Amino acid sequence: MAKKKAAAKGHQIRETSPEELEAAQATAAGSEFVWHSGRMTGLGIYGEGGRGVTITWDEGGATSHVGDISDDQWEVFKLAFAAGGRVAVLSDVEGWEWMYDYRYLEAMR
Repeated sequence: MAKKKAAAKGHQIRETSPEELEAAQATAAGSEFVWHSGRMTGLGIYGEGGRGVTITWDEGGATSHVGDISDDQWEVFKLAFAAGGRVAVLSDVEGWEWMYDYRYLEAMR
């Protein structure tokens, strides 16, 4: 009975490699979700503009986003910046707009 109760709070995925785990996470999120990763090159507070982050994406391109960064997202960005600067987003947004989709954000090593 306790296992069912714990499963209702979240889910667990186990795979044999990081690549398989990424694929399983994307599948669990939905078939249209894709992982994108990059390196943070800037992190700061910009007066009234708010929190900001600059990322160079592995797929090409770089973005600077100032404002509308939640407390939870900010914590992940700070952790990533302190640990080498790598981040990943899981997004179902088409085109290049996924670069600003921080719904599923993860710090990486």
